[in-house]
Amino acid sequence: MTGPAYFITGTDTGIGKTTLSSVIVRALVAKGIRTATMKPVAAGAVMVDGALHNEDVDILVSAANVALPTGLVCPYLLRTPVSPNLSAMQDGRAIDIPHIVDCYRKIRQKADAVIVEGVGGFLVPFSRNTSSADLAEQLELPVIMVVGLKLGCISHALLTAEAVRARGLTLAGWIANRVNPDMAFSDGNIETLENWLEAPRLGTMPYLKSFEGAGHYLDLSLLPGWPK
Repeated sequence: MTGPAYFITGTDTGIGKTTLSSVIVRALVAKGIRTATMKPVAAGAVMVDGALHNEDVDILVSAANVALPTGLVCPYLLRTPVSPNLSAMQDGRAIDIPHIVDCYRKIRQKADAVIVEGVGGFLVPFSRNTSSADLAEQLELPVIMVVGLKLGCISHALLTAEAVRARGLTLAGWIANRVNPDMAFSDGNIETLENWLEAPRLGTMPYLKSFEGAGHYLDLSLLPGWPK
């Protein structure tokens, strides 16, 4: 366990967590670091060639340079694209956080750096009494927050940051992602968040059709433990 590990969360679903997680993974790989990924819970899997696949999981796996069994990368690959608690219910499964933590520890033994991407927002439910926040608390990793720039993102970001710190976790940094290219006052939103969020802005991602080479928009050296 010589390299960094981070937990990626977001202000909402569909705001670029997976894409930005893969950008961070590729940046570590480019440094020659043995890097693994993990998406503990993925809701919305389809059968391909006799095996369940999820697009987000496949994107993360393709970015990493440590090959792992799907059961470690994504212990809970669920079929229905809804909130994990509801998707797990549809599949007749129960999401067990200790099992996820055990999978993470096994991955940590096989890689020098690990990027763990959460599902949905920080507090998305896993069951009647557990959530993604409980998992993050158990993993005890620095948190990177992706802020999807759209109406309401200021409140969503501040509430997420407050929830992260309430769990005793470190908000290591945040990334502004221009998911809506026509958003009014987007720069003002970023300035407001810089004033209110007590964490460094790692960068602002423009609205891009392709994220090839997108790493140069980020300053990941601001993260604690980032390799030089």
